Amino acid sequence: MSIRAKLVCLISVTVTVILLLNITIYYMSSKGELQQNAEQQMRFIGNQIAVSIASAEQNSQLTEDALGERLRAVAIAIQSKLDPDIKNVRNSELVQLSKELGVDHITLWIKTKDDILSVRSTNPDELYMSPKTWNYWYTAFTQLFEKHNVTIPEGQKLEHFWAGPINFGTSDPEKVFKWGNYYDGTTNYMINPYIHAQTFLDSKKKYGADAIVAQILRDKNNILEVTGFDPAYFGKAPAVSIKNGAVVYNLDVRNIIFGQYYYKDPDNDHLNTQKAIEKNEVVTIESKLNSKQVIKSFIPVQGSKPYVISITFNNSALQQTLMRQVLTQGAISLGLILATVLCSYFISGFMVRSLNQIVSKVNEISNGNFGARISLKSNDEFGVLANRVNAMGQNLHTYMNRLTESAEELRQTKQYLESFVNHTSDAIHVSNLHGSVIQMNKAFEKMYGWTEEELLGQPLNNTPPELAMEGTFMLEFIQQGGSVADYDTMRYDKSGRLLDVSITVSSIRNEQEQIIAIATISRNITARKQTEEVLRRSEKLSVVGQLAAGVAHEVRNPLTTLRGFVQLMKKNGQLAPAYIDVMLSELDRINFIVSEFLVFAKPQASRFQRANIHEIMRGIIMLLDSEANISNVQFTTRFDTEIPEMKCEVNQLKQVFVNIIKNGIEAMPEGGELDIDLSYTPSTGIIIRITDHGFGITEDNLSRLGEPFFTTKEEGNGLGLMVCYQIIANHRGSMSFQSKKGIGTQVEIRLPVIQDVAPTG
Repeated sequence: MSIRAKLVCLISVTVTVILLLNITIYYMSSKGELQQNAEQQMRFIGNQIAVSIASAEQNSQLTEDALGERLRAVAIAIQSKLDPDIKNVRNSELVQLSKELGVDHITLWIKTKDDILSVRSTNPDELYMSPKTWNYWYTAFTQLFEKHNVTIPEGQKLEHFWAGPINFGTSDPEKVFKWGNYYDGTTNYMINPYIHAQTFLDSKKKYGADAIVAQILRDKNNILEVTGFDPAYFGKAPAVSIKNGAVVYNLDVRNIIFGQYYYKDPDNDHLNTQKAIEKNEVVTIESKLNSKQVIKSFIPVQGSKPYVISITFNNSALQQTLMRQVLTQGAISLGLILATVLCSYFISGFMVRSLNQIVSKVNEISNGNFGARISLKSNDEFGVLANRVNAMGQNLHTYMNRLTESAEELRQTKQYLESFVNHTSDAIHVSNLHGSVIQMNKAFEKMYGWTEEELLGQPLNNTPPELAMEGTFMLEFIQQGGSVADYDTMRYDKSGRLLDVSITVSSIRNEQEQIIAIATISRNITARKQTEEVLRRSEKLSVVGQLAAGVAHEVRNPLTTLRGFVQLMKKNGQLAPAYIDVMLSELDRINFIVSEFLVFAKPQASRFQRANIHEIMRGIIMLLDSEANISNVQFTTRFDTEIPEMKCEVNQLKQVFVNIIKNGIEAMPEGGELDIDLSYTPSTGIIIRITDHGFGITEDNLSRLGEPFFTTKEEGNGLGLMVCYQIIANHRGSMSFQSKKGIGTQVEIRLPVIQDVAPTG
């Protein structure tokens, strides 16, 4: 996808997301606002209904109170025309009085011991009824008989009079009446006149709360239902009375006081009604009733008799209004998105024009044309990028020229190295860390006999079995970062012939300094070894000659003395004891010289074993410590802590160290410090330095150290250092001396760690 298309998509997607967010936010805010408006509308309607109902109820109450006052006046008139004793009153009199006074019926009640009964009435069905099942009516009758006045909250209360609310008749439960009850104690009965009240109820229904609710439902299409709940009775079992054997619902004790209750949720409606009346605040909920999404508001109305107005609002109408607005917003947004796509297409084309020039230049650079330049005069980011691309092209041009020159130099160097490796007389081969050969030169093929086809990828197993441990130690040493130079050893060639070789082994590392291969350079020193062996034999013969001459000289002197004493004894026949002691001393001297000579000349059995040079040296120091203390000499030691074990003949090395240290002690007759240093490095091996601070050795004598029978000591014979030289040589080591007259002498002994074969010679 091109950048232009990406810009168009990016801008379009961004605008689309913004517009979708705008529509979502608009939807949420509009929904909340519409719901809030609906709640305010329901609250306003509720308040309007409450005011209207309060006015209508006030008028109804005034009318009903007027009826009650009329019934009281009628009762007083009836009392004035009847005998105060119920026994003297007849029903016919009551019928005549009801016609005269304009009431429908008259009933007289008496109080018995445990009840109240109707004993006279114009309506035969009213006779001998008991009000015990009439709830608060029985209480009001009792209070009239006992106190002459009524104190219960229900009904109209006047002096000696109580009129209950309009309700269904007892003898005829299908008709509605208004009753008045009068008793002042002057008679033994209570007067109860009553009239039909259906006209009153019809008027109340026509102009009361139900009429107001019906008008609101006609005017407000979104209002589904308006219901008036009496919190004292809503949610409870309905209050009923048993009248004339029939169940009658009292008109004054109702859970729904006006309106209809079709959208029912009894449990939640009861809780919300109680919550609204207790907290005196409007409670609004959303719900789904009768398959419709509705909003219900419960509006408390406080007064002498509190009630709650429930208004059910059609939430679907809100959703429809909201969806119309959202669709309008969506259509507008879609138009804006299309306009954005078109505008972004043209704008992105203008923006990427400069980029296309830069891309064209980069393509030319990728094809190797580094000289092309971008002509873009702009101070924005594209202008900066163009300048950087021009600079990059110039730098690449310079770099490629240098790279070409470097490649040529590398090619020549490679040819030189390949020529050097292939034409050198030293055998070179490279092995990976697993021991497989990965590269070899022509000299290797010539020396060992294997060709590249035979050996590449295969391990080179040409180490003699007795030197296998040496090869393992050497490999571990190289892998630890060390190197081996000019190490003399032996290897087999392809035919199985044993070659004396000098090898140099080093590691090959990558850029991360990790060892990835091992390079080995082998030089055939078989001829050199043979020549050295001839020279060594010649030197031995020369040494034997020197020893023989020295022994002859050393032995001849005491023999001359012995000869003189023997001739004297022959002449005199006897010798003095002192002469005999001299003769024995000379014989001991001859014996000592011969013994030392035998130690040097007789082949010694070597018992090479692994040992710690550190422990050997400490044992020697402990052995000679008492002798050093007698000579007032102190040992000063400096030993490295990590010195590997080596394979050696322990007793022979002890003989060397004892000889050197005793020479150092004897070189300091006045006492002093004898320094003993012991160190190790992978490249040099183990180094022992023994330094005294005695009288030193002259340069002339220093070059003669190790010669047979040469010594600077009065009682020496010159054979000790010669034996030390031979022992160190047998261990493939070296021993050297440095000395200055009057300052002291330092003896340095170097011993290799890799040692697996018995010494030769």
